[in-house]
Amino acid sequence: MADLDDRLNLSWWVLRIGLGVGPIITGIDKYFNRLTDWEMYLSPIVTKVVPVSAATFMHIVGVVEIVAGLIVLSRWTKFGSYLVTIWLAGIAVNLLTTGMFYDLAMRDLEIALGGFALAQLTAVREQPATEPNQESARFAAGDHAVTRSAVKI
Repeated sequence: MADLDDRLNLSWWVLRIGLGVGPIITGIDKYFNRLTDWEMYLSPIVTKVVPVSAATFMHIVGVVEIVAGLIVLSRWTKFGSYLVTIWLAGIAVNLLTTGMFYDLAMRDLEIALGGFALAQLTAVREQPATEPNQESARFAAGDHAVTRSAVKI
């Protein structure tokens, strides 16, 4: 695992917990509607296309969200982050097609960017730590002289 600066490590943990726990909470709430009435956010296009009731569809959405959140919190954080990113973009498209809820669509796209950032941070975190190459080591040591070998001509 590559060493991350403590500030980046904190950011990784905050994003991981937020993008893992958030979908789990909202996924569970698809069965109880305590946070909101989720069906009102469902696009009329979706209700015409899917062969199940809006309530059943939202229950399926809840399962997907719970699973996505668990994947983010598991050892497959990078995959889960991309999944959450795509899922949130899909939710934003759904919200846009309702003809209202543009503010929520914008919020979901911004959260999707956080999912992408988490995936990128996880990719760096998963890289094996490497020894700096000779040129990098010289530069870090203060030898900033440009040599013919350092500059490709």
